[in-house]
Amino acid sequence: MKTLLTTFAFLIVISLNAQEFQGKAIYKTSRKSNFKIGGGKNSTMSEKQTKALEARLKKMNQKTFILKFDRVASTYKEDVKLKAPKPNVGGANVMVMSLGGSGSTDVYYKNIKEKRFVNQTEIMGKRFLVKDQLAPINWEMTTETKNIGKYTCYKATYSREVENTTISMVDGEAKEVKKTETIVTTAWYTPQVPISNGPKNYQGLPGLILEINDGKNTIVCTEIVLNPSDTIMIDEPTKGKVVTQEKYEKISEEKSREMMEKFKSRRGVDLGNGVNIKIGG
Repeated sequence: MKTLLTTFAFLIVISLNAQEFQGKAIYKTSRKSNFKIGGGKNSTMSEKQTKALEARLKKMNQKTFILKFDRVASTYKEDVKLKAPKPNVGGANVMVMSLGGSGSTDVYYKNIKEKRFVNQTEIMGKRFLVKDQLAPINWEMTTETKNIGKYTCYKATYSREVENTTISMVDGEAKEVKKTETIVTTAWYTPQVPISNGPKNYQGLPGLILEINDGKNTIVCTEIVLNPSDTIMIDEPTKGKVVTQEKYEKISEEKSREMMEKFKSRRGVDLGNGVNIKIGG
């Protein structure tokens, strides 16, 4: 009887420790952009103006996100402080086309134990609640290591094929090209933070993922706070039209094409040669 009580007490302690383990990780993200401006025969922008605008567009692709987590669940959300100013060149505002997704109001919730996610996001101002199962990631783990801050990290990779549609506007002419690409994603995770989680939809490794690179997007952890004095609230988002991931992708593709049709029908919006707007991937 005494042994049974001791075992029961031990299990309670383990359970409480699991519930109490929580923290937050700060991530900096950046995206390699194919947005090139100037060089067309009808372009009126100087080289200096072109470089200034491209630099501002690059800065717009650099954001900060916060992952709040415990052993079971997490939320991933952009840390928004001040709204970035719209880029302009020579006093003229430049229209930046955006469908939505990964916006300042987006919340990506994961429940690792139940293997599901809820993504609260928007498309052109309409809010959706994408609910589905977490897709398994076939990580290839290696023994290669590197340090990120004070944490020892191990390398893991996985490959997937995606079909991208690239629409190029060259001197007002639209050209659409479909291409299948193999995307290799590299992750660096640390067993020193023993949760199978990471930024955005990444998970499934024996430790917190501190860095992700898929060739175009880079996500790097800059700070980790474990078991802070203030309790971290991890709330599942509830606002928006409920759809599956497959349905959301179809809606997103339809809206992408609608936007491109509107863009092609406009006159007087010519940013010059090499303006690339990418859909999919």
